[in-house]
Amino acid sequence: MNWLVLGLAGLVEIAWAQSIKPTQGFTRPLPTLVSLALMVAAVWLLAQAMRTLPVGTAYAIFTGIGAVGAIALGVAVHKDPLTAGRVTALALIVSGLVLARVTSPE
Repeated sequence: MNWLVLGLAGLVEIAWAQSIKPTQGFTRPLPTLVSLALMVAAVWLLAQAMRTLPVGTAYAIFTGIGAVGAIALGVAVHKDPLTAGRVTALALIVSGLVLARVTSPE
């Protein structure tokens, strides 16, 4: 169950990362509140998952999901360029996430 919570924490982190830009440097109140709420939710979910999962593994997977999601949404939504280097980086991150998961003690 904590792996699912960790996955959800990663998804909320992706939403949080995407919510930062609309705050315009935290000068817009409503987008800032949304961003802060997503940040708190992501960290709270991560803390719940860390109750039984190893800290290093949980944090690495949390940030990895966030990084992959942020890059993917940047490409899909914001038309960021998708270069061979970025594809390679994404593949390495995903490979690392899978390796961390399959070799982590339950």
